[in-house]
Amino acid sequence: MSTQTPLEPSGPTSLRASGRGRWGDPVFRWAVLGAASSVLIILGVMMFRTTIDSMPIFREFGFFGFLAGDTWSTGQSRSEVTGEYGAWPFIYGTVKLSVIAVAIAVPLAIGISLFTNEVAPKWLRKPLSYAIDTLAMIPSIVIAVVAIFFFIPYVTDPIARFLVSTPLGELPFFAGPAQRQSYFSAGLMVSIMILPIVTAVTRETFANTPEDERNAAYAMGATRWEVMRHVIVPRGFPGMVGGTMLGVGRALGETMVVAFTVGSSQRMGASIFFGGDAITAVIFNTFATSSPEAIWGLLALGVTLFLMTTFVNILARLIVMRSGRVVGDAAV
Repeated sequence: MSTQTPLEPSGPTSLRASGRGRWGDPVFRWAVLGAASSVLIILGVMMFRTTIDSMPIFREFGFFGFLAGDTWSTGQSRSEVTGEYGAWPFIYGTVKLSVIAVAIAVPLAIGISLFTNEVAPKWLRKPLSYAIDTLAMIPSIVIAVVAIFFFIPYVTDPIARFLVSTPLGELPFFAGPAQRQSYFSAGLMVSIMILPIVTAVTRETFANTPEDERNAAYAMGATRWEVMRHVIVPRGFPGMVGGTMLGVGRALGETMVVAFTVGSSQRMGASIFFGGDAITAVIFNTFATSSPEAIWGLLALGVTLFLMTTFVNILARLIVMRSGRVVGDAAV
């Protein structure tokens, strides 16, 4: 009877036998755990530090009193609160221009995504996608300068004046007079900033529509437009929501473009053609020359903005969870 020498185990078994796997797995596990935890630690430190530094404002006016206050008149003290600090005009402006930006960017993103994936010839799809993605690489200060010297005088101002002169001008939302630096100007420029990210997520979501569902619709006699309307768009709705919320988060935190175009006014009117202000803009415009007391107020605005973005992210997760499964960038 012949005997055979058993082969040496290979692969994972040999790693366990040699002891390398015994050390490698725990090290890798703790390394990735540390990388993931670092994000939470950084966020926690930032939130804790800004909250502690802004506590004199919250103690003086109360948290909700600060949020609901409509007067921002800074004092010059170094040790106590002597001014009036109310965040509501800036919260109102931030939300208003974000809504305008999303209202402009989301329909454009859906149209661009459908055209790129379903309508455009193959030779045009990649160049068009690269062109849209290139918008995300342009520094915000460049877009702000272009807005001042081109978009506001030649695009937003003529559109605003035209709308004010039409019957729409009788509505509070489009009431005049039209100012060059306004919520409309800021919202339009911010929509350009968030368009790439909303388009990228929406395009990828539409591209992941199962072929079986497309083919089933075509087999039932649907046209290409009916497939897009009744199959692709409903199927990609959760991804559209995710992309939109990412865009809202970017819009809430945009600084340079808003600071240059929103108008720096505490006026709160219904019209989109009035000048206003936003949280990021007032922090950018006044931080360098602020007294210690005013810096406490600006830090309190920073805490408010952090809570707003957190609320938006939580709301987005809830909407996506109720809408269905998401794949791609929107699922992160």
